[in-house]
Amino acid sequence: MNKKTEKFLILITDFLAVNMAWLLFFYIRVQTGWFDVIAQPDVMLSMFAVYFYWLIIFTFVGMYRTWFALSRFDELSTLFKASFVGVFILFFLILYDDYITGVSTSIRFYIFLYWGIFIFIVGTGRLFIRSLQRRLLVQGIGRRNALIIGFNSKSNEIHKSIIKFRELGLDVVAYAAANETELKKEYKNIPVVDTIHSLENIIDNYNIKNVIISLGRHEEETILEVISRCEGKNVEIKIVPDLYDIISGQAKVSQLYAFPLIDVMPELMPEWEKKIKRLMDILLSFILILITLPVTLIMCLLIKLESKGPVFYRQDRSGMNGKIFRIVKFRTMVTDAEKHSGPVWSTKDDPRITRVGKFLRRVRLDEIPQAFNILKGDMSFVGPRPERPFFVEKLSLEIPLYKRRLKVRPGITGWAQVKHKYDETIEDVKMKLRYDLFYIENMSLRMDFKILFRTIFVVLFGKGHYD
Repeated sequence: MNKKTEKFLILITDFLAVNMAWLLFFYIRVQTGWFDVIAQPDVMLSMFAVYFYWLIIFTFVGMYRTWFALSRFDELSTLFKASFVGVFILFFLILYDDYITGVSTSIRFYIFLYWGIFIFIVGTGRLFIRSLQRRLLVQGIGRRNALIIGFNSKSNEIHKSIIKFRELGLDVVAYAAANETELKKEYKNIPVVDTIHSLENIIDNYNIKNVIISLGRHEEETILEVISRCEGKNVEIKIVPDLYDIISGQAKVSQLYAFPLIDVMPELMPEWEKKIKRLMDILLSFILILITLPVTLIMCLLIKLESKGPVFYRQDRSGMNGKIFRIVKFRTMVTDAEKHSGPVWSTKDDPRITRVGKFLRRVRLDEIPQAFNILKGDMSFVGPRPERPFFVEKLSLEIPLYKRRLKVRPGITGWAQVKHKYDETIEDVKMKLRYDLFYIENMSLRMDFKILFRTIFVVLFGKGHYD
């Protein structure tokens, strides 16, 4: 079952189940005569309003993310938590309405009857779809090819578990050797086809969708190479951890039946936080454009008076998933600053920077026009700073995992910006990459607010660096 089919079936099932739950509750509440009815609402209008209410909540909590071999208990647990939040909101909305209208009744407590009906019907629908999906996987429909990196006792045990539990939906089709001594070996008739130096070809030739890394504790460089070679490939990566990683709490571990596995760069920000982050970006960027309009007009005048050329500076940058977009900033350098030098980083006392430009950079006012990039969806307020495609390609050859920065939407400010100065050397880039990767692995609304407040401190106290 492909992702689009899976999502479509879940949406249809939820549509039927949510509406069925409402119709049953409406019948019990209104038609049976068991309860007092003050006014009879329109059944169709209320039914669709309630469905869209739950659709929004389910989307925000991530219940429409692609599912793959997860526990059905986890499915019901997520449904319980989502429905608890939804019913909690409805209860207090009814309570507030009672307070405003001066009505004191027990009607609001009927919402808990609806909650019980809702969980039973929607949960049954979800379990039906997930059970169907598991059955299809066992029968060979929607299965995914897996590649195991490394040939050792741990990798063979993982392979044995995958064969035993077909509901995982995985088929091990090849091994890749960490070193040449592992070549020409095989397990369960599955051979070691090549070394990791040909990993890209192996992934393409065998249509690999899951890569499982089973290497020793002191093979970090090999693991980094494997992860780097998987860049740009549509594969999920998991690592078999050492016991030390598990007991020290350093690894985010998922379970492959008998074996714990580390998800490499998992999506740690819940879906509902992503949606709120985007809504906040749209709202705040619109507000920023309005309140800074007088400042923008003054800056435009000052830039024009000091030097010839356009007020705004536009440049190609690499955005999320490598998409190229045009970033907009106030021009802080002389026109055609890189005409003779080509793409270069600016330095602290760069003679190309104008006097107005120095001020704008120090207080970060040159970034204001990027609010339009945020409105378009090319950027966010918080995220790794977008780099030029020229430097992205150059740095990705020198620094492992550099392109991991492209997995999230770039930002005006980020953890690297509040913790480190602007890039002047390759060592600055390496240091900031560590901060960017830390942010990506720990993305949350809480961290975004922390970065925004630190950025405000930098602006207010003139702690900015030259770009």
